[in-house]
Amino acid sequence: MTAKAELPRQQRWRDKLIQQQALLAEPVPLQVEGRITRMVGLTLEAEGIQANIGSRCLIENTNGSSIEAEVVGFGGEHLYLMPTGDVRGIGPHSRVIPTGRVYDAPVGDQLLGRVIDGAGNPLDGKGPLNTRKRMPLTGRFINPMARKPIHEPLDVGVRAINSMLSVGRGQRMGLFAGSGVGKSVLLGMMTRFTTADVIVVGLIGERGREVKEFIDQILGPEGMARAVVVAAPADNTPVMRLHGASMATSIAEYFRDQGKDVLLLMDSLTRYAMAQRELALAIGEPPATKGYPASVFAKLPQLVERAGNGDVGGGSITAFYTVLTEGDDQQDPIADSARAILDGHVVLSRRLVEEGHFPAIDIEASISRAMNQITNTEHQQAARWLKRVYSNYQKNRDLISVGAYTRGTDTQIDEAIALYPHIVKFLQQDMDTQVDYQNSLHDLKAVMQLETHQGKVATINR
Repeated sequence: MTAKAELPRQQRWRDKLIQQQALLAEPVPLQVEGRITRMVGLTLEAEGIQANIGSRCLIENTNGSSIEAEVVGFGGEHLYLMPTGDVRGIGPHSRVIPTGRVYDAPVGDQLLGRVIDGAGNPLDGKGPLNTRKRMPLTGRFINPMARKPIHEPLDVGVRAINSMLSVGRGQRMGLFAGSGVGKSVLLGMMTRFTTADVIVVGLIGERGREVKEFIDQILGPEGMARAVVVAAPADNTPVMRLHGASMATSIAEYFRDQGKDVLLLMDSLTRYAMAQRELALAIGEPPATKGYPASVFAKLPQLVERAGNGDVGGGSITAFYTVLTEGDDQQDPIADSARAILDGHVVLSRRLVEEGHFPAIDIEASISRAMNQITNTEHQQAARWLKRVYSNYQKNRDLISVGAYTRGTDTQIDEAIALYPHIVKFLQQDMDTQVDYQNSLHDLKAVMQLETHQGKVATINR
């Protein structure tokens, strides 16, 4: 070997030696770890480590693998952890290693058309998300004085809502119903027919079977093209169900910050509250109202207030939260709390479902608190007129049904009897039929212009 070839070789060895000396000069980072001391239900107690609320930890199983857990509380020298996956394999004194990271949400246009879980992992088998940005699950605070006011209606493609319960861009509505009355179908209609730029759907705590059915049969390819679905079914841990709701909201916030109008559909707010109840009771928080701890009623407004309009000049999040009224009880504590913090509510009636009336929207029990700010006087008068006529018929329904009412006794009841079939037809809509905002108002005007048997005509000037 020549002297010229020996010099580069010596130089390479010299460079490697310098690199190794530099590594030896740096202190070796110590890995802090604790041990599992107790497990009750899904709650794990660990000692020997310190971590903040919301931090992610790794717990090593006996088989050599590891699962993730989130810090949900602490007391004395102990941390309370809630696992995000299967707890099988965790044993006494299992190692707990804090990662120093928290859960966050992947965001970006790459999410459109995708289905992800509460941890942000794809569920649709279409490969990695390839998103470059991430946002915290906690969202960002918006000064209420800096929020853009609600002054423009959002077309949801459902005639009864567009005309009788007009929804504004940035409004937060509740969809109150018992089980099996068409909540998912109504959400699917709004998803396909809305004029919003982006739709974010959060399926929280529902049956796993319903996830694929909602995507394939109700949402369809047309709705899925501009939608993001976050699915955290009932068999997920409470932490993942909570994360699913927060992740759907964070994704909606990202698109709102891009100046887009977002429709956020969350099914359901009740399952979110139940997940928080499970978590709170597991770490020892005492129950307050019908078994719900106080933290549940603190979490609900924190989640809901993140929706709505952004800063002036920015986008909006119009949100629909389904609320499961168990036994059709409208005074359920979650339903009562949600009604107080939302900007209106749409109530679905089981009686209407039994009559074959779809969508089964009870216009007497429903209200949109922002309707007066986004509609003109003529529209408001027309909606009040139709609700009055419909209510008159319902109040005298039994008398009319048994033939105990004599026509000519009351002109308002006579008017209700004559117009009721037309009103029912107006309020009904096939799930595959779209009725835009302007056509909804046109149909409302047509009902008002129908002449009763007394020759009276009610008109409205558009």
